[in-house]
Amino acid sequence: MIDYKRALTPEIQAVPESSIKEFFDIINEMPEAISLGLGEPDFVTPEHIRKAGAASLLEGHTKYTQNPGLPALREAIGSYLAERFALHYDAADEILVTVGGSEAIDLAIRCLVGPGDEVLVPSPTFVCYGPLATVCGGVVKELVTTEKTGFRVTAQQIAAALTERTKLLVLPYPSNPTGAILEESDLRAIADVLRGTNVIVLCDEIYGELTYGRRHCSFASQEDMRERTLVVGGFSKAFAMTGWRMGYLCGPRELVKPAAALHGYGIMSAPTVTQHAAIEAMHNGMEDIETMRMEYDARRALLVRGLQEMGLRCSEPQGAFYCFPYIGEFGCSDVEFCRALLLEEQVAIIPGSAFGPGGAGYARICYAAEHAKIEEALRRMARFLARLRTERE
Repeated sequence: MIDYKRALTPEIQAVPESSIKEFFDIINEMPEAISLGLGEPDFVTPEHIRKAGAASLLEGHTKYTQNPGLPALREAIGSYLAERFALHYDAADEILVTVGGSEAIDLAIRCLVGPGDEVLVPSPTFVCYGPLATVCGGVVKELVTTEKTGFRVTAQQIAAALTERTKLLVLPYPSNPTGAILEESDLRAIADVLRGTNVIVLCDEIYGELTYGRRHCSFASQEDMRERTLVVGGFSKAFAMTGWRMGYLCGPRELVKPAAALHGYGIMSAPTVTQHAAIEAMHNGMEDIETMRMEYDARRALLVRGLQEMGLRCSEPQGAFYCFPYIGEFGCSDVEFCRALLLEEQVAIIPGSAFGPGGAGYARICYAAEHAKIEEALRRMARFLARLRTERE
């Protein structure tokens, strides 16, 4: 009899199963449910991008590519980052094409974090950073953000958390799940705190194209911060290409080249067909980004207005495609609230505590859904809240 507990490393045993999975398991068994839970564009990948991928297959592009990705794609990513975000990287050895932004995050953390190294992560945030650091033996320090500060991590919080063991700061903005962004003043203040330290910053900017009323500003563009910053980007959210699995990692060659070596051992190269589709997206997809962003903006207004009209406290998100209303007034936990809403009204949203302690009492609602679905979900939620309020009287 194999003792599987002895077979598994202590680090992997310390990684909990995502609490989001419970809800997706239930949703999969309820086809009639309206899901505003999954963080995925509801749009199909634009046709010209799909055709470019198909054409690459018909032309016989079915071999491995260079380990860091096709030169044409890396050059296109470099030009895109320079034009859109004023970031400048050498396509030869400062841009690595990865299997989604998730692989880029994994590579960065595995290259930087060792046993006992401290990793600063805002809370609430996307679920992957902490577990990946834990597997490496890192010590995760969650910096709890609040509605009062717009769920933005502050320079003061970072300064208070820094120690000699601090290795990595994660800045995942625009934020999943809150929709928060960092202002230019926030970035300057954080840069001032980090000067003179050896802390590396990992910026997950997968939602960088999805901001409303202002352009995304990257921490790497701050004075003297490029040398300490790794930027993660990708095609999943901006171009509706989640299933294609295409991302990239950019930064100083001293950090990107080791990541490329690790990528080569584990992956060899990102899928060739996806890289050809991504080239088309970079060259001819900017109008697609704007079309989808404008639609998300309209849905954002619809959802925020609906939530506020039913009496929920919900600030207007400035990025990504999520609202993060407060639901802690009903005498139940956010998990209990979301489970009851799903079972009683067949509306799926995600409890905020799934994204860390800073999310307790809130819920993530994704507006990457058709207007009609959002409107029906709001009607069902209003009915659900009316019952909860009646029961409390």
